[in-house]
Amino acid sequence: MLDDDLKKDFDALVPGRSTEAGANRRTALRVGLGVGYAAAAMPIMAQTAIQTPADGLTAGRVTIDSGGFQMPAYRAAPAGKTGLPVVLVIQEIFGVHDYIADTCRRFAKAGFLAIAPEMYARQGDPSQYTEIAKLQSELVSKVPDAQVMADLDATVKWAGAHGGNLKKVGITGFCWGGRITWLYAAHGPVKAGVAWYGRLVGQAGPNTPVHPVDVAARLKAPVLGLYGGQDSGIPLDTVAKMQTALKEGSAAAKASEFVVYREAPHAFHADYRPSFRKEAAEDGWKRALEWFKIHGVA
Repeated sequence: MLDDDLKKDFDALVPGRSTEAGANRRTALRVGLGVGYAAAAMPIMAQTAIQTPADGLTAGRVTIDSGGFQMPAYRAAPAGKTGLPVVLVIQEIFGVHDYIADTCRRFAKAGFLAIAPEMYARQGDPSQYTEIAKLQSELVSKVPDAQVMADLDATVKWAGAHGGNLKKVGITGFCWGGRITWLYAAHGPVKAGVAWYGRLVGQAGPNTPVHPVDVAARLKAPVLGLYGGQDSGIPLDTVAKMQTALKEGSAAAKASEFVVYREAPHAFHADYRPSFRKEAAEDGWKRALEWFKIHGVA
């Protein structure tokens, strides 16, 4: 049985598009960036995907020491600058591929040091999977939340040693990463978070003992939740449940907000997929930047 967040990411893809075009584009991305799309995320919409140039930026792959494990990551930042605000960019279920790397470059163009650590690196490489069920059962389900929290702590530490201002740290994430954004806002040293359609409720398990609704009351940083009204995998009653939990919590919890784009599906920011909704994506991006500014990250 697939997790709901995996199912809705996969269901957002439209089968039957040109596999040749997708393969050619994936090859080009691997050559140019060293990051590609997981085969399970095929096909992509090459005519839609945004490509942000790296001119004026220091951008590319780096390695972060996390408890002795050398964790790969993608980072982008204004070239030659230090004392930069930091944003942790947390992958969707398909890993740190070109869309996530491009999102880092977009943040860098806005003046941030943006870092996307590869959260599944210990468990495997999502780009090697062609079936969503195997990606879930063999890789994603084996990634403990505790490991993710520790890896993000290590990423923050790395940022402080590589031009980042640790008094100005934010986090954002998409789907799988949206859920992680809520969890890290209750755990780590961030001033604000922006969660894009991350799952809010779920069953507890050994690797996922709590979910956002369980930690809502003890948030240490306010989170802006950006959700789709037509997201069949995240019913609006779960958003309402989260809102109630936030109202009964800490000052950061009470300061958290939701924006629901009534006509948008899941993954409406993912510009390489058919689920992309330009108006909602652009509005959400503006709100994300403003949220970081209001709460002292930018």
